[in-house]
Amino acid sequence: MNHHTMSAAERRSVASLATLYAFRMLGLFMLLPVLSLYAGEYDHSTPVLVGLALGIYGLGQAALQVPLGMLSDRIGRKPVIIAGLLLFAAGGIVAASADNIITVILGRLLQGTGAIASTLTALLADLTREQHRTKAMAAIGVSIGVSFALAMVIGPLAAAAVGVSGLFLLTSLLAVIGVFITLWLVPTPDVGGLNADSQSLRGLLGRCLHDSDLMRLNLGIFSLHAMLMAIFVAVPGLLEEQGLIRDDHWKMYLPVMLVAFIAMVPLIILAEKYNRMKQIFLSAITAIIVVLSAAIWFAHDYWYLIVMITIFFVAFNLLEASLPSLVSKTVYPGGKGTAMGVYSTFQFLGAFFGGALGGGLLGLWGGSALFIGAAILAGVWLLVAWGMAVPAKADNLVLAWKFGTWDAAALRQEVLLMPGALDITVLESEQLAYLRVSQDFDPASLPAGIRLGS
Repeated sequence: MNHHTMSAAERRSVASLATLYAFRMLGLFMLLPVLSLYAGEYDHSTPVLVGLALGIYGLGQAALQVPLGMLSDRIGRKPVIIAGLLLFAAGGIVAASADNIITVILGRLLQGTGAIASTLTALLADLTREQHRTKAMAAIGVSIGVSFALAMVIGPLAAAAVGVSGLFLLTSLLAVIGVFITLWLVPTPDVGGLNADSQSLRGLLGRCLHDSDLMRLNLGIFSLHAMLMAIFVAVPGLLEEQGLIRDDHWKMYLPVMLVAFIAMVPLIILAEKYNRMKQIFLSAITAIIVVLSAAIWFAHDYWYLIVMITIFFVAFNLLEASLPSLVSKTVYPGGKGTAMGVYSTFQFLGAFFGGALGGGLLGLWGGSALFIGAAILAGVWLLVAWGMAVPAKADNLVLAWKFGTWDAAALRQEVLLMPGALDITVLESEQLAYLRVSQDFDPASLPAGIRLGS
């Protein structure tokens, strides 16, 4: 079989999930450049409450990633994703009906309870083989980056046309479209690992939190998103100081994002194909430390800002794509949803912490202090990541069968008893299964009627 190309089922899975991510993220990001500008129209509006309206979404996300990720391990990914999208839509409707800032905050909190990032990431890991996981995550990263760039353009335009209430309703509409994408376009996996069901949820969570390799990755995503939020407290203001009017900021972000994604692709291929993941990972963190440290002196130079943002996003995109891939390779069979839930919680707590840290440092001591703080955070991450172990290579096989029907539970039971079989995901409708195996596995001992697919 060809290990280097995705199967048709994998390509369809990645495309449909990337589309789903893009719709949801577009709904989130469109409010970023707009909410604070229009906040004066709401009763009881104060800067503190406006900050809360923007940030409280992350609090809802952080609180529910783990419970919903665990729930998806039990009842399946799709029911959790659909419920989360409907909660997100409901929050948009509440916020759209608001005439005071408190109602907006409640709507944003309700949007945050639709915390499906961990479940979506776990579903992507279920539907793709290990050697394609970073490519799949990169595709998601591209879709999020593109939706971020689009949101910077569409948000202000839409708000000018239909107001913030109309914009909130638009986010709800995008979430409802996401439900249809989930129902009609995303394949449904049947997932099972070794002894996954025999472990208590507390056992799975405890195991996740005590695994030093997983915690290293969790602290990584915390730091990455804290830095992103912190520097974006200062960067838009600095760009405006240098004469780039706020209506034109999107013209700078769009090419920067494109350059960052084009530059990331060869680095990902190098990391995956030539087993250079650790070197490239640590180099990306080092690049962030260098550009943030230099910003202490050069932050008031327009072209330095452009270079800094570009290098930051090349490194950010590379790390953002690699981290979930490393989590899904590191985690024990059956615990993907739980591990991704913990991971997403750290991500949203990082965003919450970074916004507070950035605002605090900028307010107290100015832009240089903010960049020093972010660079120190990156330095701590580099020390933590230095001892990381890249997971040993397990192989992933595609199994195919040609019977009219096949009982997924029976197949799982039979195959997982074989020496060297680690984890299996069965796609009954596709008549395919993805099997994760160690070096001890002998394909010749597969049950009759099952062959290695491509």
